[in-house]
Amino acid sequence: MNVGEKILKRLQAEIGSQEYERYIRPLVYDPEQSRSDRALFFAPNIFVARWIRSKYAETLAHLFEIETGIKPEIEIQVGTRRPQTAGRTGVLPNPKNVKNAHLNPSFTFDSFIVGSSNQFAYTTARSVAEKPGKQYNPLFIYGGVGLGKTHLLQAIGNYRLAHDEHVIYTTLEQFMNKFISHVKTGTMDRFREHFRQCDLLLIDDIQFLSRKEQTQEEFFHTFNELHNAGKQIVMTSDRQPKKIAGLVDRLRSRFEWGLMADIQPPELETKIAIIQKKCELDGIRLEKEIVHYIATHMGDNIREIEGTLIKLNAMSAMLNQPITLDFAKNAIKDQIKEKQENVTIDDIVKIVSQELNVKPSDIRSKKRTRNVVNARRIVIYLARNLTPNSMPQIALYFGMKDHTAISHAMKKINEIVDNDENFKVLLEELSNKVETATKKTE
Repeated sequence: MNVGEKILKRLQAEIGSQEYERYIRPLVYDPEQSRSDRALFFAPNIFVARWIRSKYAETLAHLFEIETGIKPEIEIQVGTRRPQTAGRTGVLPNPKNVKNAHLNPSFTFDSFIVGSSNQFAYTTARSVAEKPGKQYNPLFIYGGVGLGKTHLLQAIGNYRLAHDEHVIYTTLEQFMNKFISHVKTGTMDRFREHFRQCDLLLIDDIQFLSRKEQTQEEFFHTFNELHNAGKQIVMTSDRQPKKIAGLVDRLRSRFEWGLMADIQPPELETKIAIIQKKCELDGIRLEKEIVHYIATHMGDNIREIEGTLIKLNAMSAMLNQPITLDFAKNAIKDQIKEKQENVTIDDIVKIVSQELNVKPSDIRSKKRTRNVVNARRIVIYLARNLTPNSMPQIALYFGMKDHTAISHAMKKINEIVDNDENFKVLLEELSNKVETATKKTE
């Protein structure tokens, strides 16, 4: 019996048998990756992992201290066995590199679901991971909240860790807080040594550099040092560099030196595949009809969808009930994307046709004149954002063969929004008019 198994036996004696059987027994201790200051366990799904982290991590650390004299950091990962981190090099990463990287080991290229909405970003991220500092440096990944930017960012990091490289992942907020702390303590040499001696720097949410003049100055020099040394830099943002207000020109130009890749909201097939993959990884069993219901009724934020899956699994376990379609509908009814239940597509068509001087019948027709196509795209965009209708339902309304045309229309209008501020203002005005008009009829 190894030390981890002994600790679990000690814990069993301290807690109730029912809770132990449900949450603790599935835990697997990994003696090969654990050290005196780090104890690694694997849980069968993310719900169990989070439960143990919040409720038992401190107790486990204390029991280790009693057993070994050293209080380790308790790490709970999702999986049934030790992950194969050796990669193509055939060696395990340096433990120091792993500790400093602060990466989620479940964020890999294998666990990322690829669809037309994220194909380009995935391909470029993979290329950077395989040949860092060569072709696309920096790599700038941008897109909306919860679409997978952080997953791709950390997948690059995990890939390079497997090649025993020094990887640093940080959010811009963490970078800024460390910068301020070292300025106050007069230890900027340590700060610069930390960030400028890595092989790969991963920065999440770079848009928060906006109007942070001192942080921008420091990041400018850090960027130059790494880039001149041939080290890879990857950043994520919720918008393109040119859309980040208060960003100095010299930084904006450097962000655009390499390659920019965007991630669009996932189409229906990709959302279904993502849900199925997350269920597989977290040990959650859902019937196809439930998966399809979640995919068609939830929004595009993948993190929200993941939270929904965790909630379903948790409620099922706590209530000791199977997850049926009715169970799922009742459990997540408050999370379903119903921004305005009383808004219909007909309401939107009526207002858009009035404002843009286009006949309602033309918007629903197959006409391809420029003004009609523009009005139709706007209606589709507002219907997707102001009503609970899924893409297949919107496609049915317009008599389209399937949801693919809706997906293309959404992608096109998002591109226009990114590049045309006036059009963005028009969308906001139309959206407000639709919401105001429908509220008056309540």
